[in-house]
Amino acid sequence: MGNGVIRQVDKMGRVVIPKEFRDQLKVENEKDSFEIFLENDSIVLRKFQPTCVFCHRLGPSADYAGYNVCKDCIEKLASVLDEIK
Repeated sequence: MGNGVIRQVDKMGRVVIPKEFRDQLKVENEKDSFEIFLENDSIVLRKFQPTCVFCHRLGPSADYAGYNVCKDCIEKLASVLDEIK
C-alpha cells in the first residue's frame, strides 16, 4: 500500500478519518455513511453509495419501503404488473 496516516483507536473503538480523505471523497458529516468490511487481514472503508436492490447498479433511484430501486427496474416491475392484470 502507499503512505498512510496513523490514527489511534479510542476507548470506544472509534477512529477519526482524516479531513483530507473525507474532503477527497466528498463526505458530508452526519449525512454520508461508510461501508465497512474485511478483506484478508485488512479492514476496508468505502463511502456507501446505495445501489438498486434488484440489479445492483449505481445511479438515480427511488426509495420504496427502505429499498433503492432504479428507473429501469421500476419499468420492468410495471410491465410485470401489466402481465398479471
